[in-house]
Amino acid sequence: MAANLIKQIVVSGQRSPVAKTSLAKLYTGSLYEPDYLQTGKSRIPLLSTINVQIKGYDYPILESYQAFVHKLADIIGIDVENGWPLPPEEFKIQRYKTGTNKISSEFHLKIYERNTQMSEVSSLKCSVLIRALEAALPQGVTLKVDVFDPALEEKRYVPDKELLDLQTSLDTLKTKKK
Repeated sequence: MAANLIKQIVVSGQRSPVAKTSLAKLYTGSLYEPDYLQTGKSRIPLLSTINVQIKGYDYPILESYQAFVHKLADIIGIDVENGWPLPPEEFKIQRYKTGTNKISSEFHLKIYERNTQMSEVSSLKCSVLIRALEAALPQGVTLKVDVFDPALEEKRYVPDKELLDLQTSLDTLKTKKK
């Protein structure tokens, strides 16, 4: 009886062209790997970690734009791993009178910088994020989206002056002892 049932299944499988196509659609693996290894992988490429860097002269505008970046990432479904400010860069700009070397005016400018680190971003979500951030970019703010660089994170830590002084004094004592 079991052999008769198997023949019926095979025969019904041969008659129905739909059954062949559905079986072909279910098979997605390669010849040497089983299908269950491919189930957890995404078909859309993922970017490991990206960094959204914004710079500007106006501190309140930069802070509100960084809050907007965080909210937009949450709405789109992107994980924000970390966000940090960097100390401002200070510039002194002098304007001279024409034909002389007398200063007519002097300006002190600060450029503020904020970084937001996002992880496991799909390429589709990244393109939507970049387009939305460009559309909402305020005047005077520059936006840079790049792959995360660990050297950038090292810039945020301020070195301890006392510790560095102790290290140099220890190094001089070692050289004198030799």
